[in-house]
Amino acid sequence: MSDGRRNALKTTLQLISQLLWVLGVVVGLNGVYLLIRYRHSSLFFSHIYITLPAGFALASAVFLLASGCLGSWLSIRHSTFLQGLFVYLLVVGLCLESTASALAYFHSIKLESELAPLSGLFQNYTGNSYDPNSRAVDTVQEELQCCGVRDYRDWVETSWFHHHGGLRVPHSCCNSTFPSCNGTVDRPWQLNQQGCQVKLEMGFQFVLSMIIWSSPLVILVEVVLILTVAQLMRDQTFMEHQVLVKN
Repeated sequence: MSDGRRNALKTTLQLISQLLWVLGVVVGLNGVYLLIRYRHSSLFFSHIYITLPAGFALASAVFLLASGCLGSWLSIRHSTFLQGLFVYLLVVGLCLESTASALAYFHSIKLESELAPLSGLFQNYTGNSYDPNSRAVDTVQEELQCCGVRDYRDWVETSWFHHHGGLRVPHSCCNSTFPSCNGTVDRPWQLNQQGCQVKLEMGFQFVLSMIIWSSPLVILVEVVLILTVAQLMRDQTFMEHQVLVKN
């Protein structure tokens, strides 16, 4: 193999390894973001299985970062052992990323059923700031600017609504653009119009989609790297064979 071709392969290896390192950071951030969102909304989920894509994404990110660093090192140093280790790390990272993507897709289509406890929390709302469930409801309505499960009319069916005269919803339902809002249902335009389940689903669907769509890019980059390293290993073996023949 000519020195020019070998240098081109090494340059390709270095550049794509750096890209792999960047992808590792992105995949890791996706996993962290999913864990943060779950931490803030854990009371609304029936189980913790939705964090599995985050776990596999973080594990994949570790392998991607290690592979990216090792690939950059191999672009300036030759080692058959490290080349084999590099390919091994790429294969493991590919398996972890594929698993994270598959789990993210599974939970994205099951998200509505996984948020089943949300209705129960609204039904058992007390308005007491010392009640963690009620505090979680107020927090999610304020942060996501939503009201009720599907809309503000869900509050009409709750015991809290009837115990407070059947005239108003919690103040956390108020739209921030109306400072005078006190939650009365006769002024619905002052309330947040979207339900909290829709807002929660949108947020989780976004991060799950990020995990799903990052997988094809990671797989493509890893396949290119495997082919590049395989070419370097094959040509190195050919060169060593030529040296032995000459001797």
